[in-house]
Amino acid sequence: MIRVAVYDDNKARRESLQAFIAMSPELEEAGVYENCAGIQQHIQESKPDIILMDIEMPEVNGLEGVKQVKQQYPEIKIIMQTAFDDDDKIFAALQAGAEGYILKSASVIQIAQSIDDVMKGGAAMTPSIALKVMRYFGQQKTSSAVDYNLSPKENEVLKHLATGLSYKMIADQMGISYFTVNNHVKKIYEKLQVHSLGEAMALAHKEKLI
Repeated sequence: MIRVAVYDDNKARRESLQAFIAMSPELEEAGVYENCAGIQQHIQESKPDIILMDIEMPEVNGLEGVKQVKQQYPEIKIIMQTAFDDDDKIFAALQAGAEGYILKSASVIQIAQSIDDVMKGGAAMTPSIALKVMRYFGQQKTSSAVDYNLSPKENEVLKHLATGLSYKMIADQMGISYFTVNNHVKKIYEKLQVHSLGEAMALAHKEKLI
């Protein structure tokens, strides 16, 4: 069972996600909250595997919540959910360490697929968000003065990750094992000196690695 926590200041949205989790046999609710105040205590008590995180919330917003979670619990996956497709918010969420970013207009099927992708090591993005990420970082690119010494295979894996493919999908596409993909990703993280997929993507686009 995958334990899912929800952070959203919209009561109807919280109830909708609660119903979705309750109807999903592979998911289990790990707490539902209206903002990120006390998020570290929430995590200690509920021990989620993944968080569906709104951005715009009172008191402590989602971006600050992501930072707090990743500082103490880097293994917990986070998918940002928002009604906004603002480029700066997307960038900030990925830089903070979020593994995915989807719009609230995403269907239940898309949310379920996003959770599955992230739990398998991939990145979760709706097509419109993925396009905005590519455009945003394309505008932000500067020539890198740093040689990260990524191998051709590592570069290929990084490019696939940037398109939102899961480890399994990358393994199938490259004709290698899931274990090999996982090893490549570990090497990529080490060479880029990052700790999450979001950080890796942000740096890769900024440094023109993909």
